[in-house]
Amino acid sequence: MSAHRSPFSARWLAAGGAAVLAGILGVAMLLTNGGSACAAPPSTTQKSGKATFYDLAGTSGNCSFEVPADDLYVALGPSEYSEGASCGAYLDVTGPKGKVRVKVFDSCPECPAGHIDLSRTAFKKIGNEIDGIIPIKYKLVTNPSTPAGISVRIKEGASQYWFAARIDNHANLLSKVQVASGSGSFKTAHRTDYNYWLIDAGAGPGPFKIKITDVYGNTATVSGIKMSPGTVQKTSTRITGGSTTVTSAEKATTPTAKATTSPAAKTAKSAAPAASATTTTPLTESATAPSADPTPADQPLVDLAAAEGAPSSC
Repeated sequence: MSAHRSPFSARWLAAGGAAVLAGILGVAMLLTNGGSACAAPPSTTQKSGKATFYDLAGTSGNCSFEVPADDLYVALGPSEYSEGASCGAYLDVTGPKGKVRVKVFDSCPECPAGHIDLSRTAFKKIGNEIDGIIPIKYKLVTNPSTPAGISVRIKEGASQYWFAARIDNHANLLSKVQVASGSGSFKTAHRTDYNYWLIDAGAGPGPFKIKITDVYGNTATVSGIKMSPGTVQKTSTRITGGSTTVTSAEKATTPTAKATTSPAAKTAKSAAPAASATTTTPLTESATAPSADPTPADQPLVDLAAAEGAPSSC
């Protein structure tokens, strides 16, 4: 019999369960760690564990991403989901039948550390579906390739007085997102557990420059991001590290259709973008990476927990 997540396998957050999830995560971490919350994203050091699989009930996981085109994604338990800090990173997972690379897409509230929940497609690449649960080894991938450049989605309900944006295709774990409107100065956003970066007092009317920094110190800045809630704004800029410096500039394309998503209250969890949401290509600026050669992917480059402001040991 195939293994499925229950009772949380349905994407119950779509009904506004973000606050409920926050409570569950807090209680789970308190119970697991004797009263002290302790969470950190997966490490680049390989660890052993087990994997199950589930079928997504809805169009979006807790990271608020659209389902990857290859259907290869993973949900992590509260400690490794780390209140959204793992969202958008990639894991290499090795099972009885081989290896698969999956994107961190969702949370699994009932999964302890070491238990990951794969999409059915990913599970079948490394194990027999009939087994339901399989032994695995997995690790965080350093500087993975992404299917496209960085994209930005401004959340429904956002305005010049309340800023919220989701960043996708950033490859590595993110440590900081800063936003500037027009020629104004940068303001630092804070991340939510549903993977939107917020500035509660707002960032202005736009257009915005958004500076993204990952845990290895790689940075990229995208410009021309419009205050267009519900629209996925695509760029050609990539942040993946290495020894090169990439500078690109291209004009924004004219939108071909208007977004049809209705604004929602800013406290509600983000729903998936409407199918007719416009995709634009904003002007992009430089993406820089350290001049030193990157450390091999199987060795930690930094203390990831410390980089995210979480305890370094659990």
